[in-house]
Amino acid sequence: MATFVLLPAYNEEPALRRLIPRLQQADPEVRIVVVDDGSTDRTAEVARSFSGVTVLEHGENRGLGAALRTGFRYLAHTARAEDVILTMDADDTHDPALLEQMQQALAEGADIVIASRYRAGSRSTGVPWYRRLLSYGARWMFSLLTPIPGVRDYTCGFRAYRAELIQQAYRIWGERLMEAPGFACATELLLKLRAFRPRVREVPLQLRYDRKPGHSKMRLLRTVREYLRLLGRFRRPTIWLSRTTGYMPIWIEGVTLCAWL
Repeated sequence: MATFVLLPAYNEEPALRRLIPRLQQADPEVRIVVVDDGSTDRTAEVARSFSGVTVLEHGENRGLGAALRTGFRYLAHTARAEDVILTMDADDTHDPALLEQMQQALAEGADIVIASRYRAGSRSTGVPWYRRLLSYGARWMFSLLTPIPGVRDYTCGFRAYRAELIQQAYRIWGERLMEAPGFACATELLLKLRAFRPRVREVPLQLRYDRKPGHSKMRLLRTVREYLRLLGRFRRPTIWLSRTTGYMPIWIEGVTLCAWL
């Protein structure tokens, strides 16, 4: 079983110099995929300077959603069903020491493991008040209106997925797997994956925002609008998708499709 770490990156040259060695120390066998989303600094060159790192490049900045789509498209065709796909921020605010715990949770039967800010033992350092408010507000709204068993943190992008789950979802949605252009894309992915009734576990996250070398790339009002659009799209009955192989009609966001599951 291989572990792929997907890092969407935009102007993260100084952070990657620290983060990639920490990842490789936490798991020497880890396979790192960096999606350089049109950076204007040396993000791609720094990533390539480390052995065992694959770099995918966008010619221009297209946003977090596009970077994750590129990475998931690549991994949906590269990873084996039993492998692990782990996503985390490239700004060195997420601790690679959690890799082992998240890998173990998947080995014990989870389909998705979330590094959560809302579990006992979690802690956030240096996070601006408006980011905390947005996170709490999103947690409350999605928990109330689009609940997923086992999930408290709907917005954190530090997650581990069973590769088979991502591959099944990609066969159905393809390039529509994540349509939100900004930070809401991680929540959108989670809401789409709930159709498979995934087994979700959360582990406490030590969020070190004080390690971030630059300013936040999040646009607050734009992100709020994206979250509200998601609530409008997904606040409706979920049609559970079978994990067994078969041909059947499915209803997704008001559109009837026929797909191999």
